[in-house]
Amino acid sequence: MASALFSPLELRSLTLRHRGWVSPMCQYSCDPETGEGVPHDWHLMHLGSFAAGGAALILTEAAAVNAAGRISPRDAGIYNDEQAAGWERITAFVHRHGAADAKVGTQLAHAGRKASTYWPFSGKRGSVPASDGGWETVGPGTKAFDGYAAPGAMTAADIDGVIADFAAAAVRAVDAGFDTIEIHGAHGYLLHQFQSPLINDRTDAWGGDESGRNRLTLAVVDAVRNVIPDSMPLLLRISASDWAEGGIDAAASVRLASAAAEHGVDLVDVSSGGAVAHQQIPAGPGYQTGFAARIRREAGVRTGTVGLLTSPGQAEHAVATGQADGVFIARAALRDPHWWLRAAFELGHELPWAPQYERAIPRHSF
Repeated sequence: MASALFSPLELRSLTLRHRGWVSPMCQYSCDPETGEGVPHDWHLMHLGSFAAGGAALILTEAAAVNAAGRISPRDAGIYNDEQAAGWERITAFVHRHGAADAKVGTQLAHAGRKASTYWPFSGKRGSVPASDGGWETVGPGTKAFDGYAAPGAMTAADIDGVIADFAAAAVRAVDAGFDTIEIHGAHGYLLHQFQSPLINDRTDAWGGDESGRNRLTLAVVDAVRNVIPDSMPLLLRISASDWAEGGIDAAASVRLASAAAEHGVDLVDVSSGGAVAHQQIPAGPGYQTGFAARIRREAGVRTGTVGLLTSPGQAEHAVATGQADGVFIARAALRDPHWWLRAAFELGHELPWAPQYERAIPRHSF
């Protein structure tokens, strides 16, 4: 039988050779001393290995749309020409060496109140002080995230500025050769902060009811959609549940996804959590696929699923049963950058190999 995972998918004018993709994974590896937010050889190696490994779509780590939007001082950006040039080198490499005609997209992001933090392997935790290269953060209000510095409440002018920054970053992404763009509206970062009633207590047009809380996300979608080619697909990552009482739930996420599709989003990348520290996540294999399935069914939009999907059989099942249109692989790809070549072999599908590696094509076992 033909593999569902290894069937092609068309998003606008973009054809993906199969439905096994690379999830955005922050590397915290930019060097502020040699170029703030500029991707370099590490990023080329990291993303290029997935291209050689047979991934059909590779999403970069979160690329901040302005300096204050970086998660840490070592995070990547796409808010200046030097950064865009660094990304252009990587997109050209992926397009040239992708074994499965790999496509590459970037994830545009702003960390909001979760910005200016120490990177995971720094040996420190919490907000980075100005003396160590940190900066003041912003958010919908002044509520701080679990031990981090309190953000400044964004004014209407601040919000307009961030929307414009997303649009400007999208233009740079197109010019840098990306095939698609994902807007990061999940994991407790700025857009999710505005969406969640656990965080957003504004009483103006950018808060209040669900429509007001979703307004910034949809405004960013509109701004990006208006500056990228009509032929380019637009993705949106959301947290389908806050996993905390009074927060976002699956029904609210269906409504957001439906609205996003009406505004020009072509696929919703469905994750969850990250808004508050007291979340209770029942993590396990495929624990988020139910959200993707419900959004796909009720909102009528294509979805990608992610989260503890590590085996080819799990990924195949998610697509074959209609739970999602594609599967984003993260930690399993770090363990095995050739995950897609192995998956194709196990599922009985012939996937092209880089010619330099053809001598290793398995005949009986991988």
